[in-house]
Amino acid sequence: MSSQNDAPSWAEQWGSGNGAEDDARKEAPPAENKGDRMTKMKTMASTSFNKAKSATATGAVKVKSGATAGFGWLKTQYQKKTSK
Repeated sequence: MSSQNDAPSWAEQWGSGNGAEDDARKEAPPAENKGDRMTKMKTMASTSFNKAKSATATGAVKVKSGATAGFGWLKTQYQKKTSK
């Protein structure tokens, strides 16, 4: 078995203190305007809202048709039982 001293340290595992912060800063995209970010967020929210709205409408139609079919089945079963 290996001893605990053979294991890499936290700094070695995560690159802390070895210039990792500098590398992360170099790879980061340039900062955007606050207005650009807000425009993108509004567009994304609007798109998401429209998708949710259409999914809700489709779901409501399915629930309505399912409930109608269920009540029709119950009505048929009740009529069969009372006509005997």
